[in-house]
Amino acid sequence: MADESLSGWPVSFDGIIESVVTTEGPNGLWNVAALGLHRKDTVREGETAVERDETAPEVRARTWGRTRTWRNFREREMGYVQFTTDPVLFVKAALEVYEVEKAVLPEAYAWVAVKPVELESGTKGDTPWVDWRLDPVEAETEERAVPTFNRGYGAVVEATVAASRLNVPSYETEQLWERIEYFESVTKRCGGERERDAFERLLAAIEDER
Repeated sequence: MADESLSGWPVSFDGIIESVVTTEGPNGLWNVAALGLHRKDTVREGETAVERDETAPEVRARTWGRTRTWRNFREREMGYVQFTTDPVLFVKAALEVYEVEKAVLPEAYAWVAVKPVELESGTKGDTPWVDWRLDPVEAETEERAVPTFNRGYGAVVEATVAASRLNVPSYETEQLWERIEYFESVTKRCGGERERDAFERLLAAIEDER
């Protein structure tokens, strides 16, 4: 059973939830990026299982590298976490420099304004990371929908994760390309028009990585 919604959050947390986050840059535009969210006691990939701590239910996220999100979290101390199932938006957020004029995206079903609090940092291979606690400040549900999904959507998300790791030394490049090619075949076979458009955009974003 999924966890009940935490105070200030319009969604339930079970596992690592994929979202997009907008953060204001020095140019006054809002950078859009992918961001995985988890409860404090959620076990992350490669970590040892821990006992659930019901006394401190909080939402956390990890940024990898010196990204715009990392910079804006530190300098602006504000961001807008948004929940959407649009595969094209997810690819743009994860793999492109995508900036918009307004903090809240039209594709968002719900959003939460958060204050990021830096907790700890480290490195994996040559890539620095920072763990943040995201304290909700304001939230709003824009739209309620009956959710549906196809395998193409999941394939786009997994391929986007693989594509984002192509320049990370601790990952095998050839294995990542094999994953991307497999997920491309799943998207072509099982995805809808939006999923296929998203995969074409993904391939365009990484065409110079071969």
